[in-house]
Amino acid sequence: MIETFRELLLFFRQHIIDEWVKRLHTEVSKQYSLRPLAELYQTVTEACDANFALIINGDFGPINDFISKITKMRLEAGFTLSEIQKAFELYRTILIPLLLNNLKDHELKIAISKINDCLAYTIHRFSDYFQKMHEMTIINHNKELELKLKLKTIEMRESELKYMTLVEEINEGYFVIRNSRIVFANNAFCQMHGYSHSEVIGRPFWMFVSTESRDRVTQIYNDAISNKPAPTIFEYMRLTKDGKSFPTEITAKVRRHRDGIENIGICRDITWRVELQKRTREAEQLRYVAQVTSSLSHELRNPLASIKLNLQILAKSPLLKGNDARRVQIAIGELMRLEGILTELLEFSRPLDLKLEPANLNDIISSCLELMEPRFGEKGILPVFEADPALPRLLLDPQKMTQVFVNLLNNSIEAINRGGMVIVTTTQREEDGNHYVDVTIEDNGPGIEKELLEEIFTPFFTTKSKGTGLGLSIVKRITESHGGTVQAKLRYPKGAIFVVSLPIRRAS
Repeated sequence: MIETFRELLLFFRQHIIDEWVKRLHTEVSKQYSLRPLAELYQTVTEACDANFALIINGDFGPINDFISKITKMRLEAGFTLSEIQKAFELYRTILIPLLLNNLKDHELKIAISKINDCLAYTIHRFSDYFQKMHEMTIINHNKELELKLKLKTIEMRESELKYMTLVEEINEGYFVIRNSRIVFANNAFCQMHGYSHSEVIGRPFWMFVSTESRDRVTQIYNDAISNKPAPTIFEYMRLTKDGKSFPTEITAKVRRHRDGIENIGICRDITWRVELQKRTREAEQLRYVAQVTSSLSHELRNPLASIKLNLQILAKSPLLKGNDARRVQIAIGELMRLEGILTELLEFSRPLDLKLEPANLNDIISSCLELMEPRFGEKGILPVFEADPALPRLLLDPQKMTQVFVNLLNNSIEAINRGGMVIVTTTQREEDGNHYVDVTIEDNGPGIEKELLEEIFTPFFTTKSKGTGLGLSIVKRITESHGGTVQAKLRYPKGAIFVVSLPIRRAS
């Protein structure tokens, strides 16, 4: 049985090498598919062993030697930087499923962290090596220009053309800052921020940094050009043209020459890494909840059932009247609430087991509204259902989707006052060639504070005095397991809107 990351790497070493070679030869690029398999096995074996040395033994020597070797080898063969970066990333792609299937808890967390650290170092080292090659080329050209200006001008133009081609082909944003303004940016940088090249050149760099990161990034830049201690690699939130923010990492270096000071940087999107860390934390939280819930269920369900049964028997006694009878009913109601909380915790901690079958969302929603009639009646609410009659049948789990809509309808009922409004609508839409069914549930209650719109789907987050804060988390979990999304919005002039979007995968 594999218990440690080291054992896993040793046990699966040949599998990792074989799979890495296979994917290099078939998935990365035409250049790799044309290389001899013997060469790929040699380079992949060296890379795999170098990663092992760094991850397990903390030995940076083999990976540094390999980066120098593979950079020269691939550049001589006409490979682009993006091709080599994709080749490095395959190591993570192959290892992650092996880790998830063989390691547990703390060892899994350590393994993922070590893999991320290893690849981060490798890619950073590779990028730095590229920058150094660029700087050495420029310095050598300047020296040679003093001796043979005319000849070296032609050579420099050829070199710059080759360099610019390489810079434009990398997947990461490459840029140069002079006097706080961008004087050069490749296409990847412009695309990452949603601007055209002409809109980027000449603008202050801070305009591409989100508000929450702007002060820190500006301080790092000022410290770097002032020769003060400053990190060369740091994370921040970049700002795109449409006002969105995304987690980003920069590798930066100050270059001083006789014409002034430049800050050369490479920025890369790390949304995937942040999401992986988030999912790792959520998985740990779920494992903890499952353990606690299992213990609670075992220890509390039988005593609660016994107490509830005895109270129900006591409530039927003709000797129990007035306030005493009312108190017993209150106690029974609270016990039922506790049973509901236990059930909700158990539901949240269990893995989802979808039983997909052809179904019509209109029929499911109609059943939910009928089921909720007593609760609507208590508050004098007459719900409105505007159904799209042309809705196709979808492959989904009717029981799980019923749970989604009952939870959302319950939220609306609890939020609005007597005589309030609840409107349910089903529609179809197309986006980027894909087709979706949208189910919208809106009410005219007090609504949701804008800053909480994203938080409300977080497990255990609640603004209610009673409840576990798992209802909307379960809604999100079930919806996403069907390949869909759920979103909360503000309704004007007041109220809340929840939109459940499901992809149309036609059942029949």
